[in-house]
Amino acid sequence: MELIGDDARRHVEVFAIGTELVMGRIYDTNSFWIAEQLAKLGAWPRRITCLPDDDDLVIEAFADSINRGTRAIITTGGLGPTPDDRTLDCLCRLLGIEQTYHRDTVESFKQRRGYTDDSQLSPGQWKMATAPVGAKVYQNPAGWAPLIELDTATTRFYMMPGPPKEMQALWNTHLNGLLKDVFKSTTAAQRVWVTMFESEVSPHLQKVMATHPEVYVKAYVALRTETTLPVDLVAHGSDDLVAQETLLAAMDLLSELVRDKGKEIYLDEPT
Repeated sequence: MELIGDDARRHVEVFAIGTELVMGRIYDTNSFWIAEQLAKLGAWPRRITCLPDDDDLVIEAFADSINRGTRAIITTGGLGPTPDDRTLDCLCRLLGIEQTYHRDTVESFKQRRGYTDDSQLSPGQWKMATAPVGAKVYQNPAGWAPLIELDTATTRFYMMPGPPKEMQALWNTHLNGLLKDVFKSTTAAQRVWVTMFESEVSPHLQKVMATHPEVYVKAYVALRTETTLPVDLVAHGSDDLVAQETLLAAMDLLSELVRDKGKEIYLDEPT
């Protein structure tokens, strides 16, 4: 599966699974972090969904995402040792596939604990060593539950545990490299400051995006100072050079449009 250009940006969704998240007991920092990493790879999620540990709701959400034509689904949570960790059960129930103990994961657990026999693994460890039949499994360098990659006919699932330290370690060790091969693109970004109000600069931002479709531009009125308004430009390209060249072209156009109105644009926030 390879996603290029607009496909990459339209066909990625992120699911954060855990009742503690929808109750507001724990902040969903994972999805924000993942969105940042995806942007660096030239993509961003078209949807971020937070779900409780409810089988029917999780299955329904996964099915809806597949039916929307989502090509890559990234999940966090629900892979741990407790009874409410049921992400794999939900996906296997949806797809009608079996689960099995992943032998390499079992051996990894035994080696890390110094066990000599399978019987020494706890029920929780056996649960975390379970994977859907046909899945690829990547070991966790910062915890126990691994990264699980599973292909359907149209969609690839990447499933990670919920603890941020473990999720980020799995991303940096395995998933970032896997997704680089999927998206085949990258981004370049720059924040500038303009001496304009949002209503003044908005038509210029629209013109920049119309002229350079591979550039996303956004003004942040909530971060406005007394004199300047911050504006982000994010350019996509097939490689770093293309993305940077596209970014510079968009910045040149925005600068021209702003200065034609007698206003200023700065690369560093004025003090």
